[in-house]
Amino acid sequence: MKSDNQHSRRHFLKKMANTAVAASVAPTILLPQKSNTLQWEVAHQQRFSANDQIQLGLIGGGIQGTSNMGSALKVPGVKLMAVADLYDGRLVRAKELYGNDIATTKDYKEILSRPDIDAVVLAVPDHLHAQIGIEAMKAGKALYCEKPVTKLIEEGHAMIQAANETKQLIQVGSQRVSSIIYAKARELFQAGAIGELNFVEAYYDRHSAQGAWQYSLPPDASPETVDWDRFLSDKAPKIPFDPLHFFRWRNYQRYGTGVAGDLFVHLFSGIHFVLDSKGPNRIMTSGGLRYWKDGRDVPDLMVGIYDYPKTESHPEFTLTLRVNFADGSGGGQQFRFIGSEGQMIISGRGVSIKKKRLADAPGYTINTFAEATQEAFLKEYNAKYPPKFEVMGPQEEEYTAPREYSDSYDHFANFFNAIRNKTGVVEDAVFGLRAAGPAVLSNTSYFDRKIVHWNPETMVVENS
Repeated sequence: MKSDNQHSRRHFLKKMANTAVAASVAPTILLPQKSNTLQWEVAHQQRFSANDQIQLGLIGGGIQGTSNMGSALKVPGVKLMAVADLYDGRLVRAKELYGNDIATTKDYKEILSRPDIDAVVLAVPDHLHAQIGIEAMKAGKALYCEKPVTKLIEEGHAMIQAANETKQLIQVGSQRVSSIIYAKARELFQAGAIGELNFVEAYYDRHSAQGAWQYSLPPDASPETVDWDRFLSDKAPKIPFDPLHFFRWRNYQRYGTGVAGDLFVHLFSGIHFVLDSKGPNRIMTSGGLRYWKDGRDVPDLMVGIYDYPKTESHPEFTLTLRVNFADGSGGGQQFRFIGSEGQMIISGRGVSIKKKRLADAPGYTINTFAEATQEAFLKEYNAKYPPKFEVMGPQEEEYTAPREYSDSYDHFANFFNAIRNKTGVVEDAVFGLRAAGPAVLSNTSYFDRKIVHWNPETMVVENS
C-alpha cells in the first residue's frame, strides 16, 4: 500500500510535469527521505564530444563573472572561449585561470562577432546590462545576464522585446529559482502547508567591508590599464578616471542599483518563484547611509514594505524586506512566509515548517456578565463548539540540502539544458523584470520619498 507521502510526491511530480516550470527545474529532482534531506540528480552527467560543446564568452571578468565561471565550467559539455574586461589585470588573470588559449579583449563586440561562441555570460555593471545584453541577443547569442536584468524599467522592456524578436534564450542570474530548496518551499506552499498566506518577511544583512562593496583596488589602476570611456559608455556622466567609481561601482547611483538592485532583487526572485507571483502593486521604502560613509551616494540600510494583490496563485499579502550592511549580529539572510496555520522559513541550506492551527472554538470572555447570562452563553457555546479530540500530525518539519549542493551550478545547468533542448528557462526576461522592477523602484521610493504604484502584470509605473 502506498503511503500518504508517496502519493503526495507522485501527485506533485505529475502536476509539475504538466507545467512550464517542470522543464525549467529539470536538472533537480526531489526524492523523499526519512531524514528529510533533499536529494538531487546532477544534470548533464553524460560526456560530450569536442564538437558538441556549448562555447561561452564571458563579458565582465570581475568578482561575479569569475564566480559565475567557477560554477558554469563545472557543468559538462561547456567550454570557455573568450573573456572581455576593461581592466588589463583581469585579462591577465583570465589566462592564468582558464589557460593561454583563451582569447582576451577589452572590446566585448569582438566576442559578439565570433561565430564559434554560442552563449554569453554577462557580468558587467548594472548600467550596461541592457546595452550589451540586447547586442548579444541580436548577434545570435544565448544570454546569461546577471541580476538585476536592467537598471531602468524602459530598458527592461527593451530586453524583453529583443528576446522576443531574436528568439534567443535569456536567463537572469538569481540562482535561487533553480534551487531544490526553493522548489521544496514551492511544493509545500502549494500543498497548503501554512494555510492562507498573509505576510512574508525577508532580509539579507551583511557585516564586513567586502560585503559592503569596499572592494580591493589594484595598485596599477590607471587610465592606461582601464578603458574608462567604454566603462562610462553613453549611459553615465562623463567624469575623469576614478578607480573608486570603476572598482566599487555599486556605491554610485549612476552605475548601480544599490542594495535594492543587488540584494532585494534576489529576495523578490525567490519569493516570486515560491509563490508563483508576479509582484507587488505598492512600494514604500525607508533607510539611510548609517555606517559606510565612504563617499557613496546610496544607502547602506534599506527597509521596504510591499503590498501584493490577490491572484490565482496566492491571496493578498504584505511583504517586508531589509538590507543592513552594518549588522553587528554578523549578518545573514532568511525568508519567513506566515500563514493562518503556520510559518515556512527558508534559511541557510534548508526550509522548515512550523504549524500552529487556529482552534475551531474562539474561547470566551464572559466573567463580567451576570451569572444567568453566563450560563445561557455557555449552554449555547458548548452546543456550538462541543469538545473534540484530534490526532495531530507533525507540527514541525525540516528539509535540508546536502552540504555539497550548489544552486549556482543548477542555475547554469538549467541554462545550458535549455540551449541544448530548445526549452524555456525558469528566469527569463519577463520574470527578471518582474523582480528587478520593484527592486529599482524601491530606490525611487527612497530617493523621492514617495509611495510608488507598480502594475505587476504590465510592468509599468502607474499614477497614484
